[in-house]
Amino acid sequence: MTLPSSTLLAQSALSGLFIGALYGLIGLGLSLSWGLLRTINLAHFALTFAAAYLCYQLATSGAIDPLATLVIIVPLFFVLGAAQHWVIARFNVSALNSLLVTFGLTAIIEAGIQAIWSADFRRLQSHYSDAKFKLGELFFPLPELITLLIALSLSLAIWALLKHTDLGRALRAAAFDPALAAAFGINQRALALLLAGTCAALAGAAGVCLALSFTLAPAQIYAWVGVVFAVVMMGGLGSAFGPLAAGVVIGVSEALTMAVTAPSWAPIVSFTLLIALLLLRPDKL
Repeated sequence: MTLPSSTLLAQSALSGLFIGALYGLIGLGLSLSWGLLRTINLAHFALTFAAAYLCYQLATSGAIDPLATLVIIVPLFFVLGAAQHWVIARFNVSALNSLLVTFGLTAIIEAGIQAIWSADFRRLQSHYSDAKFKLGELFFPLPELITLLIALSLSLAIWALLKHTDLGRALRAAAFDPALAAAFGINQRALALLLAGTCAALAGAAGVCLALSFTLAPAQIYAWVGVVFAVVMMGGLGSAFGPLAAGVVIGVSEALTMAVTAPSWAPIVSFTLLIALLLLRPDKL
């Protein structure tokens, strides 16, 4: 087997870094929902794609800058996420049943996307699409750079909120011991709605990044589930930086695997890493 050139390996690793940042950004909201709300929200993926399609529509028909659509999408999805959690809490849906309920919601959202935009592929064309920078022999596409910066910024913001604010300490306390937190006067319902809305807003931001870099099709929702679940499990439930770190590890590993062997081997990487972590450090999951 002939190894690829060092330039190709470096460019592949860079591409893996960028896709890993998107994995981490999508996984961030899911990790917070699962770890702090005890809700396994499969609809998070559908919301991400719904946001991507909405960004596509606003940018294409409304002539709005794709990044400016965040001003519309983030508040809208915050409300949708809070409403979704209100319904789940209203009927006291357990963590396991939330998996089933949100899977059904995913199918409904997918059907809605197909009804509005059809099952055809959609590609957002903007002034970001072909913009790239060159450093030495390496190329840095602008959409991927934007995704990396947004993922880093949001992860840092969530980390700071959870670790260094009273709100973050209240969220962690409510997740760790709800009864004790309630005894100290923490309003768990309000915090849960706030956190659920934030998770959905993160899905909205991830959807905009997805639309900037990828061709969209409704059926692709399920293609992201496996690898992002691996990212969340490896990064740790309720973690702010964990999904981003795990996403980068998986993204770079996949990209290097494709460069050295064949693209068909890449999907194996995320689950191989997850199984290895389960075997070697089961206490971390």
